[in-house]
Amino acid sequence: MSEPNSDGIHVDRSITVNRPPDEVYRFWHDFENLPLFMRHLEEVRSQGNGRSHWKAKAPGGTTVEWDAEIVEDIPNEAISWRSIDGGAVRNAGTVRFSPAPRGRGTEVRVHLDYEPPGGKVTAALAKLFREEPGQQVRDDLYAFKQVMETGEVLLSDASLFGEPHPARPPAPNELQERER
Repeated sequence: MSEPNSDGIHVDRSITVNRPPDEVYRFWHDFENLPLFMRHLEEVRSQGNGRSHWKAKAPGGTTVEWDAEIVEDIPNEAISWRSIDGGAVRNAGTVRFSPAPRGRGTEVRVHLDYEPPGGKVTAALAKLFREEPGQQVRDDLYAFKQVMETGEVLLSDASLFGEPHPARPPAPNELQERER
């Protein structure tokens, strides 16, 4: 089993989705749904026994593929995974689902450890083109929220590089971070 080393990229992101935890968990747990809101994924195929095969877009019009396995599955609460040795992308992570305060849906928290193919140089270039994992996870979570709440992803025309991304208003904590 493959887990990224300490020099990899670490991402922690969260969002509140206006749906109950069991519904949000069920949708995410069907990994074949993930390409519906993760625009960098071309396909995820379940292979049974907690294993899946992933195919994602990579720079230069190429693709990368890897296999992953679920290492922890707590119904309606959390899913943890890690890539299996031999794949092109080493990664591990957890997505947690918990009731949001005041009955306002579900807090979805994603923690991802990722080792980009090509190392730190590739990671630095990826940031310039909105392909850095932290930016991807943020965009993916906004798209997930849209799919769960409206049934579709609304795309924004406004992008520095002309690549549409999920439309979203600034979150209150983002406004606070910008003011500091």
